[in-house]
Amino acid sequence: MSTLALWSVIDVTALIAGLAVYLFIVGRQLTKVAGTLEEAADLVWEIKKDAEVIHSGLTQINQTGGIVAGALPLLYGMAEGIVTGATYVPEPAGTEREGAKPAMGVRRSRQMHGVGVDI
Repeated sequence: MSTLALWSVIDVTALIAGLAVYLFIVGRQLTKVAGTLEEAADLVWEIKKDAEVIHSGLTQINQTGGIVAGALPLLYGMAEGIVTGATYVPEPAGTEREGAKPAMGVRRSRQMHGVGVDI
């Protein structure tokens, strides 16, 4: 066998070995991806099952949201009226204010009564 034929056999063998290693690595990676996709598919089916329960109430939720959205201009107008009526207007300069009076008159402490002393 000539050296050219020997080197050709060695090159072909190395090429086949390289392709075998490459295919082995790619096969392992694809197996990992397949496992991850299977887990993701299970999660998607669980989410779909949970969403089907919510789906029946969406009509009522949308109707309630429409009612609230329709009431917002009215509520805004009422709030503007409250703010306008509650705006602080300072008293004219030189006006004397009367002092604050207690709501119930003279206050009595119950602490002394608790220790047996009556005032």
